[in-house]
Amino acid sequence: MASKEILEQIDQYYTGKIKQYGATPKGVDWNGEESQYLRFEQLCKVFKEKEFSILDYGCGFGSLYKFLKNQDYSFQYSGFDISEEMINKAKLANSDGVQWFTKINPLLKYDYAIASGIFNVKLDTKEAEWLKLILDTLEQLNQASTKGFSFNMLTSYSDKPLMKEYLYYAKPEFFFEHCKKNYAKNVALLHDYNLYEFSIIVKK
Repeated sequence: MASKEILEQIDQYYTGKIKQYGATPKGVDWNGEESQYLRFEQLCKVFKEKEFSILDYGCGFGSLYKFLKNQDYSFQYSGFDISEEMINKAKLANSDGVQWFTKINPLLKYDYAIASGIFNVKLDTKEAEWLKLILDTLEQLNQASTKGFSFNMLTSYSDKPLMKEYLYYAKPEFFFEHCKKNYAKNVALLHDYNLYEFSIIVKK
């Protein structure tokens, strides 16, 4: 299956979620706000300072933006999502000059890029094809960021009875090694925050 077809399937999946549940954690396929904010806390460990520009890659309706506004940061935020419905919801919820878009401009650079939850739902995509899409996306995150990027994934160490066929469970060691060899010397693997997932922090 071509990357375009895969992304179209994912677009339909998440557009369906946001239409069904609205601008809530379930609308972006999360269980609740508490676990969502716990994820953000891990991913924000990529920041080296309090003032920066950020690309939220797979921004949904802007939950990370809301989280950052409640922290001690001064930042310029841009949110990208392939779902036009998500972006429309984000614009309605945040009307203070934030940039929202459905296509990435490869010429634009940001201090940091963050991707939360975008690698989890593969649907019926074959694992090899999904892995290629992930690695291509990591390259985009790397190209878009000048100081670092972070992302999270469901872990292959999840309890077997709870694992679902339409989700992708990644081997943490593989992605740590990939980032270490290709993107930066300073890479952290976080797998200690009591969720069935891990986060990778890449500091350039």
